[in-house]
Amino acid sequence: MKNIPRIGIVAGSGGAQISTPTLDGLRQGLRDLGYVDGKNIMLEYRYAEGKQERVPNFVAEFVRLNVDAIVVGSSAGIRAAKQATTTIPIVMVSVVDPVAAGTVDSLARPGRNITGLAILTRELSGKRLELLKEVLPSLRRIGVLWHQESPSSIVGFKEYTSVADALKLQLHSLQVQGPEPDFSIAFQAAITQKIAALITIGSPVLNNHPKQIAELALKNRLPSIYERNRFVEAAGLMSYGSNEREDWRRAAVYVDKILRGAKPADLPIEQPIKFELVINLKTAKQLGLTIPPNVLARADKVIK
Repeated sequence: MKNIPRIGIVAGSGGAQISTPTLDGLRQGLRDLGYVDGKNIMLEYRYAEGKQERVPNFVAEFVRLNVDAIVVGSSAGIRAAKQATTTIPIVMVSVVDPVAAGTVDSLARPGRNITGLAILTRELSGKRLELLKEVLPSLRRIGVLWHQESPSSIVGFKEYTSVADALKLQLHSLQVQGPEPDFSIAFQAAITQKIAALITIGSPVLNNHPKQIAELALKNRLPSIYERNRFVEAAGLMSYGSNEREDWRRAAVYVDKILRGAKPADLPIEQPIKFELVINLKTAKQLGLTIPPNVLARADKVIK
């Protein structure tokens, strides 16, 4: 009898006791394809809880276990997996521009042992800035909260900077560092610099603290926009980006194809086909903001 395939999954945020959109989406996608954990597939989870220094050890463990595929959703995780193995298939989820990072050869033919889903964020960066301007027409000074040790955040900050000038916006860096940043320092800097709104660039560390970040933004009366809707559900004002749960559900399709014999090098990298605007009207009311009707009409989800 054939051995049951084993899949190694590195979760960048959350923990073993926390249900996350990412893992829920992956599990649902696998169920839709006929896989039942413990029956015809074994899912091995490792939780970084925002601490990316753990990721290389998790990947190395999966290589020792000789899993049939590794699923990972961070740039640091992809780099670690790429260095650890050239044979075990790697499925990346929502990684920022892997071609520019040198992770794969191209989106159409990634080469090597890596495939999955990627986000090219420049267009989204401009759209988020435009949304803030529509809600706050007199806006000039925006703080950008980002984690300076995250490769995707470094790329993201450069992209926001490149599009801000055209919109006549001044960006101010509010970088944090370390596995457990002191966000209060960044928000104090925002107030000192008279920042009028906030953008948060997603990273494993920041994505692990949506409630803390969203509540600090609200406490300091900073209208905020995020890349992930988990922040809006935690009291952030708006988010614009791909649906996390859907991204990870689609990753299950890659796992299925690989288990059926497909080579990662031959599986084109997909990009999200739909982006969602989520607005928290309760937060808007607490901030004393009225969301313009033309913005509200474009929302895919409204939290009241």
